[in-house]
Amino acid sequence: MTSATRPQWLKITLFCPHPLLEPAADLMGVLSGAGVEQSPENEDGALISGFFQLDDDDPAGPDQASSLLTRVEREMGELFALYGCVVSKPTSQLLADQDWATCWQQYFTPIEIVPGLVIKPSWEDYQPEPGQMVIEMDPGMAFGTGQHASTRMALALIRQCLEACHCREALDVGTGTGILAMAAALSGAEQVVAIDNDPDAVAVALDNIANNGFAGKVTVSITPVDQIQGSFPLICANIVHDVLVELAATLTRLAVPGGHLVLAGILSGDQETNIIRTYRQLGWQPLDRLHQEEWAALLLRRD
Repeated sequence: MTSATRPQWLKITLFCPHPLLEPAADLMGVLSGAGVEQSPENEDGALISGFFQLDDDDPAGPDQASSLLTRVEREMGELFALYGCVVSKPTSQLLADQDWATCWQQYFTPIEIVPGLVIKPSWEDYQPEPGQMVIEMDPGMAFGTGQHASTRMALALIRQCLEACHCREALDVGTGTGILAMAAALSGAEQVVAIDNDPDAVAVALDNIANNGFAGKVTVSITPVDQIQGSFPLICANIVHDVLVELAATLTRLAVPGGHLVLAGILSGDQETNIIRTYRQLGWQPLDRLHQEEWAALLLRRD
């Protein structure tokens, strides 16, 4: 095999049950340092894949793939054990350099995320039905095509809030691909501030927002949330429980009295109860909550 055709990437895949999808995807991203894909979820869970660049100059040569596979299995095994689960045997596949970034596209097709809102990738044609709105987006290396339960519920609560209170401004914390910010603009917000601490996510969000014609309504930056100025009648944050707890005081400072807050990325049960307790102590009252699979999303109102 010549160097021009030699596979340059190793794709490692394993099956994850629902409670482990998010932490396993995060860990796979850290291990690969390149990209992660998740297949559509079924009743049992989904496949998580990481892409690992192979080093032609590494003296280990053929041993690289075996070493990477062993490391992923070990690290994932430790993570699964924390949840009382046993990791399945990972599989691997060599990919040519030009193929690795597009092989995940088979899993991303047009889908009606919530009634009336369709998410479609740029490489798919889609003719909307009457009353449907379409967001065209490519996830790149950022999280959020809308297929995750947390994203779907956050989208539903954002639209519910905007239809009820007609908020002119919104803040999206941890915007990822920009999907929640764009949905807020589609649902009536005139100005949306979207932030993320990941430069790759900001780049992806900027492209998606420009491609959908929202550049005049949605601004994206890597500005830390504690440096954001102003007050917002609607704030949304689809992150994880621990970060939402850490941000409680900051998000309260950024909300206008009577403002609304959409929180997602929370596991039902103890995490949900703790989030409500934490934010209630800061003057927030729960208005609505949604549940899908093991996830919860909350709509809160500030006193």
